[in-house]
Amino acid sequence: MKPPPFQYHDPKTVAEAVSLLGSLDNAKLLAGGQSLMPMLNMRFVLPDHVIDLNRVEGLSGIKEAGGVLEIGAMTRQRDIEFSDLVKTKCPLLHQAIMQIGHRQTRNRGTIGGSLCHLDPAAELPSVAAAHDATIVVAGPNGQREIKFANFPVAFMTPSIELNEMVTAIRFPLWSANHKAAFVEFSRRHGDFAIVSAAVLLEQDGGGKISRASVTIGGVAVAPVRATAVEQAITGQVASVDLFRTACESCRTIEALADVHASADYRQHLAAVLSRRALERATGLGSQAAVH
Repeated sequence: MKPPPFQYHDPKTVAEAVSLLGSLDNAKLLAGGQSLMPMLNMRFVLPDHVIDLNRVEGLSGIKEAGGVLEIGAMTRQRDIEFSDLVKTKCPLLHQAIMQIGHRQTRNRGTIGGSLCHLDPAAELPSVAAAHDATIVVAGPNGQREIKFANFPVAFMTPSIELNEMVTAIRFPLWSANHKAAFVEFSRRHGDFAIVSAAVLLEQDGGGKISRASVTIGGVAVAPVRATAVEQAITGQVASVDLFRTACESCRTIEALADVHASADYRQHLAAVLSRRALERATGLGSQAAVH
């Protein structure tokens, strides 16, 4: 299939790209193209203008400063996969990246493109939710920041204006000895997850959980922080029984139903995968992949 006719634009700066967004009607931004190009070819989207961000300066790179890992919106997923800084400082992101598509997908796909596409089953939105990430957005009035908790406003709809674009994502880092685990259930490796679970934990010297983040992806229109689980396990010594009991609350999440899975099945997976992720993070469970 072929895409519909459109005018192509190739800006070199963020200011130029923002100007184009503000002056053109029915325009779409092209980042890695792993979602947009298939949607164009299948005529799911019909833009009059496509603005290519691939030659815009300053949108790629990974750096750490002040306890925050900042990643440019156009940074390829493959670069994140092979970043020693990400692997060391943000292991949850590294684990999630390894489950995104295949090598060819990660070679082109970008972190900003994935977050703006906001597929409920995508891995990167769950990592952003788990880390309480901040999305940096540029528009005609300059730069602003959006907490990721406020970034999704509806199904596959981010809270940015039509004349704005994402330029960077900032991940607040956890302590050097924190634990992380990302598990998902998919029909085949490389497929979108039917449900995923992202876990971050810190433990004190006595083995008690002092801080916890548990995020469920794929179950609703946006990643869901399982706050009931976080509260139930904080202050407790990690154990299989503790995690099993606490994660039962995930069965009450208001879940989606579609051709891939019923709402009940997604709720069941949420309870099972959150428990497995907690067990894996604390060394109580299997390291085998979940598909």
